[in-house]
Amino acid sequence: MSESEFLDLADATLAAIERAIDVADIDIEASRAGNVLTLELGDGSKVIINSQGPMQQVWVAGKSGAFHYARNGDRWLDTRDGSELFAALSRLISAQGGEAVVLRG
Repeated sequence: MSESEFLDLADATLAAIERAIDVADIDIEASRAGNVLTLELGDGSKVIINSQGPMQQVWVAGKSGAFHYARNGDRWLDTRDGSELFAALSRLISAQGGEAVVLRG
């Protein structure tokens, strides 16, 4: 995938995460600056999601650690355990924020 294709796809993915947060109607404030999306949970903790152009990955960081997602077909999959981005974000946010969250991409 070319760099411009990756950047377009990563931008669309960050926008999809923002929409999923809005639709979920949960106590999370999403703010975006360029390729970095910050989710501030109700307890004040944060989950940071950003695109890494040189690696062609989406990175996620939260209290439980950092995770890297690479495109595989039409999904972003964790480079270590193969979990899908939106499912993994749902688990991460639920565990970190103490409130069950299901995000759909």
